[in-house]
Amino acid sequence: MAGESVLHPSLIVPVGHVEPVPRRLRGMVAGRVVFDTRRAVYVWEWRAYPQFSIPLEDLVEGVLSDDDHAEEFGAGRARRHSLRVGDTLREGAAWIWEDGVPEGLRGTVRFEWDSLDSWFEEDEPVFVHPRSPYSRIDALRSSSSVRVDVDGLTLADAPHCVKLFETGLPTRYYLDRMYVDWPLLRRTENVTRCAYKGTTSGYWSFDSEIATHENILWGYDFPTVQATAVAGMVAFYNEHVDLYVDGELLRRPTGTPGVPTLRPGTPARGRPGPPPGADPGP
Repeated sequence: MAGESVLHPSLIVPVGHVEPVPRRLRGMVAGRVVFDTRRAVYVWEWRAYPQFSIPLEDLVEGVLSDDDHAEEFGAGRARRHSLRVGDTLREGAAWIWEDGVPEGLRGTVRFEWDSLDSWFEEDEPVFVHPRSPYSRIDALRSSSSVRVDVDGLTLADAPHCVKLFETGLPTRYYLDRMYVDWPLLRRTENVTRCAYKGTTSGYWSFDSEIATHENILWGYDFPTVQATAVAGMVAFYNEHVDLYVDGELLRRPTGTPGVPTLRPGTPARGRPGPPPGADPGP
């Protein structure tokens, strides 16, 4: 049997694509309803995920004022507006599409995500950004063994894992914590949020004799329902470690959206950097 695949499905939705949202959407500011609609549309301003665009007719307590500023987005040109809800003002909170955009966007407004206090699909809160109807995650238990090395040291060696498959991203290998060499790692204050998996519970870095590798390991203690199989487990960035699956070293992914690039040869804390000409590590 061939070794572990490093290929994954790509993001297929083109920029500027528009589709109907079949769910009821509501947005809140200061406890008031900005909009309430069953006629929203998805619009892809970039390929990774869509935004919601809301019919102007479905604004409830939100009042928009033109900021006299326009910009070009992936789906066309839009004018910036500020949002007032009762006594609360959110400057530059919304964009109303101008002429020349796809038909489904005409007469709609796209809100900056963080300009609203909360978003709801039906009665469920939505975090970070809208979830794409063309993306999914699957977390599957696997008997594949996983070993993780960095700068010649083994940070984890697990006899099994949970493989998390997410559209547009490399497979992530979640490990039970008992198989991680924790004394080698340093906990950090980093936190990230994912619309599909939830909010991370922890990040860890590794300081080797060669380099510092910041935030290469993370975990979700309380993930979303779709990712409950990885609750309490941890995963390394394939991009920044030597990851062996069933004894075979995987090729490191490159150019993954949202994955920070580590600078090679960053000196470890309290230790000198590598001498000139030395291998700076990953």
